[in-house]
Amino acid sequence: QLQASGGGLVQPGGSLRLSCVASGNIAGIDIMGWYRQTPGKERELVVIMSSGGGTNYADSAKGRFTISRDNTKNMVYLQMSTLKPDDTAVYYCHVLVRQYGVTGPRNYWGRGTQVTVSS
Repeated sequence: QLQASGGGLVQPGGSLRLSCVASGNIAGIDIMGWYRQTPGKERELVVIMSSGGGTNYADSAKGRFTISRDNTKNMVYLQMSTLKPDDTAVYYCHVLVRQYGVTGPRNYWGRGTQVTVSS
């Protein structure tokens, strides 16, 4: 359902762009976004975007990360700049999707893509 890509190793101060595409039984996607998780910690919000374009950024992401989505392709992107070692984590794509023949929206998570910020 969700396929994320774009993670990797980057030096502090560098940039990366994550992409995620949703596929399958999709009538509409209400929310698309990104979360991240490090070992021993709970998964935390990075940023989400509604179908109308409203966003909610974590304080740690404000001013450095930018979310965008292409509703025609069911894709969401995360442009990350000025990366810090603390940004090292597995990044997960998330969608809240409405499906044909299914009552109520459902949450789906991608497998995660590793982002490592290190010199």
